[in-house]
Amino acid sequence: MVVNGKQHSWERPANLMEFVESLGLDPRTVAVERNGAIVRRETWPDVKLEQEDRLEIIRFVGGG
Repeated sequence: MVVNGKQHSWERPANLMEFVESLGLDPRTVAVERNGAIVRRETWPDVKLEQEDRLEIIRFVGGG
């Protein structure tokens, strides 16, 4: 699987929510694109990841 342009291995089948949490990210503060399409957050537990997937994970950062 490719995540943000870098090869990433995943040991076991997982859903998108588990994967985002395994990276130490707060799901409320990120958006995920999978294979060119934005994935709605409420569907993350149902999205099964595959080795050929390409993910882009964007983190929202507040500032002033």
